[in-house]
Amino acid sequence: MRVIEKMEAPELRSYIEFLLWHYRVVDAFWFINVAEDFDQPTAEHLNEKVWGRVPGMAAKELIKRFNIKEKGLEGFVKTLKLFTWTIIVGYEIEEKDNEVIITIPHCPTQEARLKRGDGEFVCKEMHKGEFTAFAHEIDPDIKVECLFAPPDPHPGDVFCKWRFTV
Repeated sequence: MRVIEKMEAPELRSYIEFLLWHYRVVDAFWFINVAEDFDQPTAEHLNEKVWGRVPGMAAKELIKRFNIKEKGLEGFVKTLKLFTWTIIVGYEIEEKDNEVIITIPHCPTQEARLKRGDGEFVCKEMHKGEFTAFAHEIDPDIKVECLFAPPDPHPGDVFCKWRFTV
């Protein structure tokens, strides 16, 4: 931690950007290699297991580090804005009276796969686990509903959309 403690704000921001990029790259190559060494369904299954657990751990740590007291959708949104993948992917968060809608117009993972000619991977259950684990750490009464996500058909300008209610 000594290296980080000596960094000034611009250098620290640059390092945080590197860490976010690196986090994404490690995740991507882990998935690609599992799919190549085993098969796509195995990679997707293992991804679902990881993403069913890790986001809840992240939410718990964010709540603690940032002293988040709010529950329900308010606490969910406040915590979600600090979540690594919200920052990496750029989740669009729309807050309404009794619901929150998350839209993902640009998914770096799916866009990279399409660029390589690999096609979309099935991520619906993985994200269901991600969002459920994260939301339930804030408030177990939050309900998670997938409006659409691969393998579902979706508009060309949006990969997935999710609704959260209490």
